[in-house]
Amino acid sequence: MGEMGQMSEDMMVRDLLALAPEAALALVAVLGLLLGSFLPRARQWPVRLLAVLGAAAVVVATVPVWNRDVYTLFDGSYGIDTATNTVRLVVAGSILLLLAVSMPETRSNPRESEFVVLLVQGGLGAVLLAGANDLLVLIVAYLLASIPLYALVGFGKDSPGTEATLKYYLLGALFGTIMLFGAALMLGAGGGTAYPLLAHSTYVAPRAALALGAIAVLGALLFKSGAVPAHFWVPDVTQGTRPAVAALVTTVPKIGAVIAIYRLGALVLEPSGLNWRLLLAVIAAATMTLGNFAAFFQADVRRLLAYSTISQVGYLLVGVVAADRSTLALPGVLIYLAAYALTNLGAFAVVCALPRLRTVTDYAGLLRRRPGMVIALVVCLLGLIGTPPTGVFVGKLTVFTAAFDIDMGWLVVIAVINTVASVFYYLRWITPTLRGRGEHDDPGNKTLVAPRAVAYTAAAGSVLLGILAGPIMSVISGSLAVP
Repeated sequence: MGEMGQMSEDMMVRDLLALAPEAALALVAVLGLLLGSFLPRARQWPVRLLAVLGAAAVVVATVPVWNRDVYTLFDGSYGIDTATNTVRLVVAGSILLLLAVSMPETRSNPRESEFVVLLVQGGLGAVLLAGANDLLVLIVAYLLASIPLYALVGFGKDSPGTEATLKYYLLGALFGTIMLFGAALMLGAGGGTAYPLLAHSTYVAPRAALALGAIAVLGALLFKSGAVPAHFWVPDVTQGTRPAVAALVTTVPKIGAVIAIYRLGALVLEPSGLNWRLLLAVIAAATMTLGNFAAFFQADVRRLLAYSTISQVGYLLVGVVAADRSTLALPGVLIYLAAYALTNLGAFAVVCALPRLRTVTDYAGLLRRRPGMVIALVVCLLGLIGTPPTGVFVGKLTVFTAAFDIDMGWLVVIAVINTVASVFYYLRWITPTLRGRGEHDDPGNKTLVAPRAVAYTAAAGSVLLGILAGPIMSVISGSLAVP
């Protein structure tokens, strides 16, 4: 009995140590809130510094355990594997970039500490989404990845932000409720909420109840990722909120949600016998097509980027469709997510650095005044298309190959056609910057130095990720944690 108790204690300690990256973010959120309540309203920068240290701690705690065997924690409810570790690093990097991008609007703001804490909480929710191996953990992660963002969308306390917050919150609450309903159905059909248990019991479970429950849970994750049919909040929220928050909302939650869909499909839906791949393939095709064609004639740059992010989710889901059937599926999705995060944040950083330029025509002649910014913008927009040698190109090529490997050639054809079609609206933004004379000028205000630096860093990182894709792909190749 003593030895069993000691073993149980050792396992608990091991589990807690394995969650060091998540614990670092949670600790930053708690300490940041406490520290912010004691600091002067105009001098809350220590909270931002604390968040930087927390993101760095995530990287430091993740890298040493990268090559360890995959395993699950707390009776299989949370998985530590290549997917979880990659999301940890991508979210930590995104937090660092977003802290810099948001500086012009939040530095010395009376609510600066609240902004930073909510940002960190949203990032923690994304990480938990990626590692969830239990429906109950998934629900908690969904809430943690949603509620802080509702507050951030309305951070500016203006009319567009308030309207965007209301739309985002109502739809989030609706899909959250649907998710609870779906989890209850899957509990009744499968006899539990843990993925390993569901994997063994769903094959003989009532098909109608199981299918309805799976669709309900999947619908909430599609909302979180911004995919069809739960996509319609994305353009309104992106246009209505502040640019830095728009960058957050269109990047960080998607990272966790896409991996959550991958994990749910590979570990639960695949053993159940449900034809979830066809359903997800249709959703992927509809998502990329609607996102691209809706972006064609958008004049507002934020709204254009919003529809662009919808189409990117469609491409990502092409890789998810091949989950557990192709060895390229998981590394393809992971490198795509990392490249997308860098590239999308880089494009939004340009928007944040030039706040007076709201439409594509406002950028006319920018090359003469801001050549560095134009180069960063062009690299990021071409990266979103999937132009070599950027990281998104490698991600797209890999997920398309994975789908082709499992005889989803029709989906790959649709994805390639959409990729070619997307060139049109990205060029609608790029072309004015390279020629013409703009009427809008942006004085080089020092407060815009931070987002400008992020734009340069993200553009360079996007290209570097593509160049180093070979070694990176070998590092992130792996499997999901299965008890």
